[in-house]
Amino acid sequence: MAEPGGQLSHVGYVALVGRPNVGKSTLLNRILGQKISITTRKPQTTRHQIIGIKTEDDSQVIYVDTPGIHRHGGKAINRAMNRAAHSVFHDVDVVVMIVEGDRWGDEEDMILGYLREVSKPVILAINKVDRIADKEKLLPVLEAHAKRYPFHALVPISARKGNYVDQLESLVTGLLPAAPALFPEDQITDRSERFLAAEIVREKLMRQLGQELPYALTVEIERFQDGPSVIEISALIWVERAAHKSIVIGNQGARLKDVGSQARKDMETMFGKQVFLQLWVKVREGWTDDERALRRFGYGEQG
Repeated sequence: MAEPGGQLSHVGYVALVGRPNVGKSTLLNRILGQKISITTRKPQTTRHQIIGIKTEDDSQVIYVDTPGIHRHGGKAINRAMNRAAHSVFHDVDVVVMIVEGDRWGDEEDMILGYLREVSKPVILAINKVDRIADKEKLLPVLEAHAKRYPFHALVPISARKGNYVDQLESLVTGLLPAAPALFPEDQITDRSERFLAAEIVREKLMRQLGQELPYALTVEIERFQDGPSVIEISALIWVERAAHKSIVIGNQGARLKDVGSQARKDMETMFGKQVFLQLWVKVREGWTDDERALRRFGYGEQG
């Protein structure tokens, strides 16, 4: 039984890194067997470092899901996400770099630049191989990637379907040293329920809205009252413009009501209790390029 301080054969931190929308959060949720990191089809869904802890048998692997690394710094929020992703390279035992098939661009080169600054074993996970019908086409892809960097191993996977994820986990675990357990065996993340609740609301908003607006909104939990059978939550949805507020609310409040209903169901599954959820929308102009506002909303804090 793993308790903090108890010696295990394999214990350590593993970074999941890659460009936006490559499948890092999907992979983390697959490994853990439950959802702790939100996922959408839109890039830059993950904005914070999120830790997922998997303890089994004689190992405890602490996975760090990072924001997607992107070349263009842009606003303060983009720079904060890049810093959160970059900082992890110095703090982990193993790096899993995730790419999509044969796609390789500026973001991947940027990651390799970071990796050359540290001396950590790096496994390259080639994700979404379930979309490649002719598996023989994988061989030249693997050969091309192998020439880019001295990877410890290259593993084709499908995070969505779970293909070869067990092999990836086995490779990762084998690279970790013997050490005392860092977390109780039943703990799966170091993030608070308040944080997870805010992320669930943001996920539902991103799935409902168009391509641009999701990056101009964030969610702040104003009240989280955990009772014996019911959790009462009040959440503020912050947007940058008054026009954005009406988009989030929708016609006669329909969109906000739908987001709240979907988020509440996910929270009840996650927390195992009935949830009473209230959502409010407020405007704070320019918050995505305001360092003070970003600190208030938790950007730059590590998991």
